[in-house]
Amino acid sequence: MSILKTDNLVMQFGGLTAVNNLNLDIKAKEIVAVIGPNGAGKTTAFNMITGVYSPTMGKIVLEDKDITGKRPDEINKLGIARTFQNIRLFKDLSVFENVLIGNHLHVDSNVMSAIFKLPKYRKEEKEMRDRSLELLKTFDLLDLKDAKAGSLPYGKQRKLEIARALATNPRLLVLDEPAAGMNPKESDDLTHFIRKIKDDYNLSVLLIEHYMDLVMEISDKIYVLEFGETIAQGTPSEIQNNPAVIEAYLGVEEDA
Repeated sequence: MSILKTDNLVMQFGGLTAVNNLNLDIKAKEIVAVIGPNGAGKTTAFNMITGVYSPTMGKIVLEDKDITGKRPDEINKLGIARTFQNIRLFKDLSVFENVLIGNHLHVDSNVMSAIFKLPKYRKEEKEMRDRSLELLKTFDLLDLKDAKAGSLPYGKQRKLEIARALATNPRLLVLDEPAAGMNPKESDDLTHFIRKIKDDYNLSVLLIEHYMDLVMEISDKIYVLEFGETIAQGTPSEIQNNPAVIEAYLGVEEDA
């Protein structure tokens, strides 16, 4: 079963075509990577999928629902959560408060229920707090729950951002360069961690990543973009041996 499919997605900025006829197909519990040189259109593709941009042409389907052109908050509520290349935490709030904010996405109580602390709101508030603490425990952040998010080491900030995304209860987790800024040990830990949360939370994962060791180790399927076009797709072993991919990354020697 496909969790997400894109049908001939096009994104144009004036006369520039940043992404052209992108066709992704992400299955349930699959880890899919989108790779390519800088300027290939990877982040533009992610921004269309998560509602930051409305595609010039094409369609995006989440399970059986057309989400093309919906706002980011609507798409989040329908089941897609994302992180960003540059970490976007509420740095002056506590670790616990950051995750608690993610849980508020699915609150049914209205403002009056919250003001007067009616039973329905109190029940939902307890469930949100319990779920937030459980996520922090899973992410090995529970002992830091009262610390300011901005005070955490870089690798733990990455984990916290993913924890906050999972608090929205997504079916598809979109990770934009999750290993950016990490040392090799942190990147290796992240590889195992992504696999674990995929299984524990029954997720599909879509990621952009430049760290090829992580991509080849973790991905079920890889799409390669160059100048907005898909030049290859397949398993890690197929991609590693694809001449078009090798040329895109390494170039070819010109005849003397």
